[in-house]
Amino acid sequence: MRRFWLIFAQATTIALGVVFAVRVLAPQWLDHSASISGPAAVLQLLPAASGPTAAPATGSYSGAAQKAMPAVVSVTTTRAPKPGRGSLPGRIFGGSGTRMPTVGLGSGVIVSSAGYVLTNNHVIEGAEEIEVKLADGREAAAQVVGRDPDTDLAVLKIRLHDLPTLAFGDETQARVGDVVLAIGYPFGVGQTVTQGIVSALGRTQLGINTFENFIQTDAAINPGNSGGALVDVNGNLLGINTAIFSRSGGSLGIGFAVPASTARSVLQQLVQSGHVVRGWIGMEPRDISPQLAQALSLPLSDGVIVAAVLRNGPADRAGMRAGDVVIDIAGQAVHNTGQLLNAVAALKPGSAAAVRILRQGQEQQLRVKIGIRPQGSAMLRDEDSANAESDAPWRSGENRAR
Repeated sequence: MRRFWLIFAQATTIALGVVFAVRVLAPQWLDHSASISGPAAVLQLLPAASGPTAAPATGSYSGAAQKAMPAVVSVTTTRAPKPGRGSLPGRIFGGSGTRMPTVGLGSGVIVSSAGYVLTNNHVIEGAEEIEVKLADGREAAAQVVGRDPDTDLAVLKIRLHDLPTLAFGDETQARVGDVVLAIGYPFGVGQTVTQGIVSALGRTQLGINTFENFIQTDAAINPGNSGGALVDVNGNLLGINTAIFSRSGGSLGIGFAVPASTARSVLQQLVQSGHVVRGWIGMEPRDISPQLAQALSLPLSDGVIVAAVLRNGPADRAGMRAGDVVIDIAGQAVHNTGQLLNAVAALKPGSAAAVRILRQGQEQQLRVKIGIRPQGSAMLRDEDSANAESDAPWRSGENRAR
């Protein structure tokens, strides 16, 4: 019996030794599950975790960015050199006094599969050649469909197939504090997305454009972002990035975008006729300041006073006079020149509109037949003068590499 026990003990010891050796030297012989828990299994699982079906992290705006980015393009322009500017040593370019063309860098947004691209007028103004480059690497020469300097918008056309587009959003539903993304090509470094919030709505009287109704944002907008997209968290176009407040040229967290509704209206008119038709009444407005109200004994502390009336213009024919205070136009109250300009411009030329005024303390109502706003610089002493140039440090986001 003792001998049998000794044999059993020795056999057990040898068996345990063999198992230990196999476990150390070749563990896969004993545990089949090791074949799916090693490095090979990690490689199989990683694509599923990082692929497009994976849910974005909480607080991520990657969905909106990925939706909008393909339709935001780079716009490169070439301009002839201006006389007396841009001179570089002749020994570099092979001739004394040789001036090189200037290259402008900006952004644009494809808003139609037909190839229409929205951008800023200042991005393409004076350009001899315009090239658009898509996020997918494709490039195309662009033609100017039309320009609207009054809103600093322009429409280009490119001829490519299968174009990505960005849908218009409704900025009237936006609220201060809403998250927004600015997408463009700042400083020529490549497509860039920055994030911020809506800082203010309906900004006017900034002296940037003739017609102003800006969305203000603190999303970083830098030179080269002009003409790019301001989008909401659903990836829809809220505005076209146009200008920044800056004393250095870089972003200080105060940027401005032309709202989508304005951009869409301008787009439709430029595509249809090549120019934008706006209402006009032919008068020169001025804001009423508390000091002016006191000096003229006006009962209002704000509003718009008529500084001058264009002879034989719509306002003149309706009986409007210098010194009248405009209270409302077509039922829309006006408290400053920006509101008056926008209200008049929105009226259909040829239609009649009621204009309520205050004259020598007495309220009167005039009926004005709306005219067509003249194009270009032909307008003198009319509504254009309300937004004369100022010394405010506005910078348009256009980066010109010289």
